[in-house]
Amino acid sequence: MSTTATIRLYDMLKPKLGEDEARMFIQHFEESYDEKFETKSRELVTKGDLKLAIAESKVDTIKWMVGLWLAQMAAIIGLYLTK
Repeated sequence: MSTTATIRLYDMLKPKLGEDEARMFIQHFEESYDEKFETKSRELVTKGDLKLAIAESKVDTIKWMVGLWLAQMAAIIGLYLTK
């Protein structure tokens, strides 16, 4: 949270809660905000993760393509041999 937002929030809460309670509330709010931000940042996908996923999908695609080509060639050869 930005400093100006923190000061504005403190100024809004101070008359209603008092100085100590407003300060404690803002500290607790900032700590929980930072904790959630750290949790979310750990869940983000990095470039390395994305490159790894793309590489794995390429390998899977190549495997399927080779398998289908072999099956297609076997079917074509089988059709020629049956005549």
